Amino acid sequence: MNDEVKSWLDEFHLPFPDVVPEDWVAYCRNRMFDDPGYAMVAGRALTHDIKSECAPTFAEVRYVNLSVEVEYVRAHHKDIIENIMLTGPKFDRDFFSVATLQRSYLLKDTDGNIVETPEYMYMRVAIGIHGHDLDAVHNVYCGLVGADFTFATPTLFNAGTKCPQMSSCFLLAMKDDSIEGIFNTLHDCAEISKYAGGIGLHISNVRGTDAYIGGTNGNSNGIVPMLRCFNETARYVDQGGGKRKGSFAIYLEPWHWDVCSFLELKRPHGSDDLRTRDLFLALWVSDLFMQRVADDAQWTLFCPKDVPDLIDLHSHEFRMRYEYYEDDAEKLGIRYKTIKARDVWTMIKASMTESGVPYLLAKDACNSKSNQQNLGTIKSSNLCVEIIEYSSPSETAVCNLASVCLPRFVNAETHFFDLVSLGDTVQMLVRSMDLIIDKNRYPTCEAHLSNTRHRPIGIGVQGLADVFAMLEFPYESLEAHRLNAEIFETIYFNAVSASVLLAKDRGPYSSFEGSPASQGQLQFDLWNVKPSVYPAAKWMHLKDRVQSIGLRNSLLTAVMPTASTAQICMNSEQVEPLNSNLSVRNTLAGSFMIVNKHLVKKLKSVGMWNDTVKAELIANRGSIQGIEGIDTKTKNIFKTIWEIKMKHLVDMAVGRAPFICQSQSMSLYFDNVTDRKLDSALFYAWRNGLKTLSYYIRSKPAGVAQAVAPPCESCSA
Repeated sequence: MNDEVKSWLDEFHLPFPDVVPEDWVAYCRNRMFDDPGYAMVAGRALTHDIKSECAPTFAEVRYVNLSVEVEYVRAHHKDIIENIMLTGPKFDRDFFSVATLQRSYLLKDTDGNIVETPEYMYMRVAIGIHGHDLDAVHNVYCGLVGADFTFATPTLFNAGTKCPQMSSCFLLAMKDDSIEGIFNTLHDCAEISKYAGGIGLHISNVRGTDAYIGGTNGNSNGIVPMLRCFNETARYVDQGGGKRKGSFAIYLEPWHWDVCSFLELKRPHGSDDLRTRDLFLALWVSDLFMQRVADDAQWTLFCPKDVPDLIDLHSHEFRMRYEYYEDDAEKLGIRYKTIKARDVWTMIKASMTESGVPYLLAKDACNSKSNQQNLGTIKSSNLCVEIIEYSSPSETAVCNLASVCLPRFVNAETHFFDLVSLGDTVQMLVRSMDLIIDKNRYPTCEAHLSNTRHRPIGIGVQGLADVFAMLEFPYESLEAHRLNAEIFETIYFNAVSASVLLAKDRGPYSSFEGSPASQGQLQFDLWNVKPSVYPAAKWMHLKDRVQSIGLRNSLLTAVMPTASTAQICMNSEQVEPLNSNLSVRNTLAGSFMIVNKHLVKKLKSVGMWNDTVKAELIANRGSIQGIEGIDTKTKNIFKTIWEIKMKHLVDMAVGRAPFICQSQSMSLYFDNVTDRKLDSALFYAWRNGLKTLSYYIRSKPAGVAQAVAPPCESCSA
C-alpha cells in the first residue's frame, strides 16, 4: 500500500515521510490541520481498510437483512451492476466522510462486522429505490458516489433492506383529548421513533390545568405531566435500534392555558418533575400574537376545551374568532386569563437564551403560503422546522428528503455556476423520491394514508457557503444574494417540471384539485414575487401544464439540516455560513482540529499558509478578521456566521423563500445574545413573511475552536 499512498501524497503535493508509518490512517489524520490534503489521503486509506474486510464484489456481500428485490437484481444482473461500479465515478472522500459512514451507515452482520463498502451502500440504495430499472440505478448510483446529491439519513440506512423505512419526518396530531387519544398517539410516536423517524407533534387541543374532566368528575393536570410521558418515551425508544436518540418536537399555540408552564420545560433550573429536557419545544404563533407583542397589548389565554375551533383557524378567521372569545368570555362562561403579550414574549426569549428553543413558526404564513391549504389548517412543523404539511388524527404527515450538493456545479476556474446541470440533477431526484413514497415501509396506517394521498417530498441543498467561497463571493455581497435566489428558482422550476411529467405518466396526487397549484398559483405567486431566471413565458407555460395535467407531488422543496450527510459529502451544512474557519470534530479515533479547506487554498495561493497564520487562526478562534497581511476581500469572503449581521441571514432566507414550498431550518446566531437582538431578528423575519422565524438560537461559546453543533440527524439530508 505504500506506493499507493505515495501517489496520493504526491497528488496533494505532500511529502512522503522519512519513516514509513505502520498505520497510514493515523499518520494522515494527525496532520489534517497542516493541510486538508492529509484528510483526503486518510479517507482513501480508511476506505482501503474497509474494502479489505468486505467481499470483492457486490453480488458476494453476505447481507443479513436485504430485500427480496435487491437480492434478485444483484443475483440476475451482477455483470451489469459490476460494470456500473467499475465504469462509474470512484468513491473519493476525506477521513471524516468515511469515518461517519463506517460508524453509522455501512451495514453490519450479526457480529457487528461491516459487510459493505461505501460503493456497495450506494448500490444497495440505488437498487432499493429503482429495482429492475438498471438505467435509473446507474444514474442514481453515479450521482451518489460522485456526490452530486444525497438522500436523507433514513434512506441511506434502510433502502434495499427488508424494512425500508426511508422517511425522515413525521408530523402527528394528538388524536383526541382523552386517555385513549393521548396514549394511542404516544404509541404511534414510539413506532415511528423505532424506525428512525423524527417527530413533530401538535398538542394545542389538549385541555389545560384544572380543566373539568367529565368522565371522572375531576380536573386535568394539564399538559406538563403528559409531556413527561413523551419525554421518557423519546429517551427509551431510540431511533433504529440504538443508531441515534429518539427526537420529538412538541408544538403549542401561545393562547393555550398552559403556555407559561410549557415555556419552562427546557429551562436548566427547577424541579425535574416540571421539566422535559429531552423534548424539543416549538410555538406555532399567529400574526395576531406577534402584533400584540409589538403593540405591548394584552393577550388572553384559553383552555382548548372551551375554544375547540381555534386550532382549525388561521389568518383573518382566527383573529375574528379569537377576539370574539375575548369579548364574550364572560357571557359564554369560558375560563380565561389575561396577561401582557410581552410577558409571554419575555418568557419565550428567556427560554431561547438558556436552551436555544422554543422554535418559532408563523402559523398564518405557513397556512396562507402552502400548496396544501385546501386540505385544512396546518398545525405544526416537524422536528427541524422545515416541513410544513397538513396532519390530523387520521393522517400523519410524512416527508422524504434529499439534498443537492451545490459545490459539484461550480467551475472555480471560470467562476461559473452551472444552473442547467443543477436542474437536470433535480429532475432525476424528483423521480427517485417519488418512487420512495411507494416503496417506503410506513410505521403507521395514518402515515401511509397521508403520504400516498399527498405525495410530498423535500429537496434541499448543502454546500452553499462552499459555493460562495469557491466563487469568491462574500456572503453579504449582491452577487451572493443574486446567486442564492437563482439557485432556488432553478431547483423549484425543475422540481415542478419533473412532477408534471410524473403526473402525466402516473397521475396527479389524489388531493391535487382545489390546491393553489390547481388554480394556477405556484409558491412565488403566494409571495407576490416575480421570478428572474426563467422568462415569464416559460413559467406561464409550466403553470398551464400544471393546471391541465396536475402535479405528482403536493410539495417539492425545503431547506433542512444536513449535518451528517454534508459531512459524508464533504460540504458545508445546508445554506448557512461557516460556523468557524477552524473546528473540532470528534470521532471514535479522537478529536481533531480542522481548518476551512477553501481558506487554506486561498492562503496557499498567496504564500500565506504558514505556522504564524495557523497560530493566529487558533488564537482568534477560527476568525481571520484580525490577522495582519490578509487582504480585505479575503477577510470578507471568509467571515464566519458570528461576524455576519443576522439581517443578511434573514434576507438570504427571504430571497430564496418564494421558491421553497415547504420551509427552511433557519437558526439565528449571536456573538452575545440580548433581548434587543432577539427582538430585532425575530420580528424582521416575521415582517418579511417567513414561515419559520427561528430554528435554534445559537450563542457563541468560549474556547479555542468551535465544536461542530450536534446534528439534527433525523432530517439530515
